[in-house]
Amino acid sequence: MSRPKTRVLLSFVAALLFTAMPASAECYADYKAKQDDPLRLHYGVAQVSDANCSKKGAKAELGDRLAAAGWTLLNVVSTFGPEGLAERQASAGEYFLRF
Repeated sequence: MSRPKTRVLLSFVAALLFTAMPASAECYADYKAKQDDPLRLHYGVAQVSDANCSKKGAKAELGDRLAAAGWTLLNVVSTFGPEGLAERQASAGEYFLRF
């Protein structure tokens, strides 16, 4: 096989492999949670699975995760991609990507 044909073939194979890979979108949710006795509240940002990238899905995923740490999920404010992280980091403070 000549060099130009080899390059074309390799480029084609590389393109096929790249398109066959699953798309990996990043999904995040900002939420509010509480603990009782004494009452403590926090606002946080957490990464959620792509399958749960909706308020309803994030609520199901985060509820269990927060409960394991003694927190009760109050609500999911929104879900968003990585472009929304920077603007929420200061507000979330120590709860930025903690759970």
